[in-house]
Amino acid sequence: MTTTTITATRGTRTLDASAVAARTTPRPSARETLVQTMAMAWRALEKMRRKPEQFFDVLIQPLLFTAMFAFIFGGAISGSVANYLPVLIPGILAQTALTVCMATGVQLREDMDKGVFDRFKSLPMARIAPLAGPMVADLLRYGIASVLTLLTGLAIGYRPGGGVLGCVAGIALTVAAGWSLAWIFTWLGTLARSAQAVQGFSMAIMFPLTFLSNAFVPAETLPGWLQAFVTVNPVSHVVSAVRALFNTGTVTADVGWALAGCAVVIAIFAPIAVRSYSRKM
Repeated sequence: MTTTTITATRGTRTLDASAVAARTTPRPSARETLVQTMAMAWRALEKMRRKPEQFFDVLIQPLLFTAMFAFIFGGAISGSVANYLPVLIPGILAQTALTVCMATGVQLREDMDKGVFDRFKSLPMARIAPLAGPMVADLLRYGIASVLTLLTGLAIGYRPGGGVLGCVAGIALTVAAGWSLAWIFTWLGTLARSAQAVQGFSMAIMFPLTFLSNAFVPAETLPGWLQAFVTVNPVSHVVSAVRALFNTGTVTADVGWALAGCAVVIAIFAPIAVRSYSRKM
């Protein structure tokens, strides 16, 4: 790589030519940033098309977990599978969204380890584009996983009382929650030293958020100290909001809390992830 040597009064420094170019290149406008982000999203979609194994968790997990939880725990928790499905399906949606968005950080770390992002250093590209682009493409993964979860529930007897509009709104809220939480795992992807480390940290976050919530059991059946955590768990608000939309079609206060939580997560972790990514570059 070409380098430039600059002599100063206090000594000699060696600067990377690509770093100099990045600092002297004008900052892209909002329109250019959007175009570059969509270009990175298209690149991610092409990568998914060439590597269909990336859809394994999207296609298999909703089918497996929905059927397994329904038939194993349905009778013990709600008396029957039919009575448990209105409780279970929104919980499976939240769990699936967390699992799918967890893969965002793992794939980012793998690309960084392979040197893929080194090619972007000398390009006049917005810093957020290489991160936001794949996350825009992942919206397709969230949507597929959510629809498959709902279809599996319908196949085993679930009948949402909220109708089509309630289901569409619930899936949209799940996708929004998954996309916002993906910024946390993206940030972890820029910090960890390997993809395995990202996966380990992500699992340590996903399991408490999912299972220490009202996703699979009513909060009233839990011990008092655990109910306190379940109440403030953001996943609980998402699950309660989706549950109301699916089962009754009503928009409750949990919808507002869930959307507010998504906005807070994006406002905090998106800048942190971009800053951490820029330092690594």
